[in-house]
Amino acid sequence: MPVRFQGKGASIAEGSGHEHEGRLCAGGGVVKKVSIVVPVYYNELNLPHLFSRLFALAEANPQYDFEYVFVDDGSGDGSFDLLAELAERDSRVRAVRLSRNFGSNPATLAGMHYVTGDCVAMIAADLQDPPEMITTMLQRWEAGKKVVLATREDRGDPLVSRLLSSAFYWLFRRLAIRDMPAGGCDFALLDRRVADILVEIGEKNPYLIGLTLWLGFDRDVVHYTRQKREHGKSRWTIAKRVKYFIDALVAFTYAPIRLVSALGIALALLGFGRAVLVGFARILYGISPPGWSSLMVVFLLVSGVQLITLGVFGEYLWRNFEETRKRPSFIIDQVVGIDRPDREAVAVMESRQVVARDREGDD
Repeated sequence: MPVRFQGKGASIAEGSGHEHEGRLCAGGGVVKKVSIVVPVYYNELNLPHLFSRLFALAEANPQYDFEYVFVDDGSGDGSFDLLAELAERDSRVRAVRLSRNFGSNPATLAGMHYVTGDCVAMIAADLQDPPEMITTMLQRWEAGKKVVLATREDRGDPLVSRLLSSAFYWLFRRLAIRDMPAGGCDFALLDRRVADILVEIGEKNPYLIGLTLWLGFDRDVVHYTRQKREHGKSRWTIAKRVKYFIDALVAFTYAPIRLVSALGIALALLGFGRAVLVGFARILYGISPPGWSSLMVVFLLVSGVQLITLGVFGEYLWRNFEETRKRPSFIIDQVVGIDRPDREAVAVMESRQVVARDREGDD
């Protein structure tokens, strides 16, 4: 039975569309609209350059209407001030501010709540991914692809970043989703139906590219060279990379549990074999090997494996606990350029409903 998503976009599973008001094309139909969602985090220096390239993209594709949804993910610089000023001057721009830093995936998901286009492109604000690629991606979308992924052939990042990224995608391809492009992917264009389903899923620690691949829609891949960051400094710390990796892996595979189970079986067999050898040595040769040092090695090894196992189980249990708490993935603090009051932040509405249910239970 096909899954039917209730609430906003309840008929998504049946493929019913959405509507937006747009200008008419020469043939009498409505011009298609392209929504571009950009999570922003300490990108004050990048934004002027990003604006000019995004607006140039619209000029190069006059057959489409464009809208830009910028989501400030708790930046501490002047990023939102620039976004708000632009949203006041340009009707195509929406500026959304989150109450704190929630991460690039929740920020992108927040932006998807406000899009009105026929397709949705998600791209980072640091200009390492070229906005001009969206033209090629639109061509693939017009050819019938529901998902167009932009994967990296090469990248101008520092050596440590390249090594960590390569290791992450190598593991993710082998342990979770084999369809993940080998070069990795954060830059994509989605049909509106796909974007709506991502919004309806509502995971607390969403990995949007992984979810997009999991959905299984017809897709295509384009290739590009990731550029070196020219303005500002990356806030993508090692701690954030580790959390990102764990969230993505735990959400799409139980391989870590299988691995620790296999390790436990291997250690049990090794211990049993060792016990057999010691027993034969004692019976046949009367040898009683001194055991303190070897016993301590075995004890520490087994204890370490037990702690690793508990840690792996804890990661899965913690994420299950997060899903049951019903906290929203993000909280909207402020919006500028949003002229439709019925599209208020779903996360805020959800949190209010949870509070109301809790109060009813207390009564």
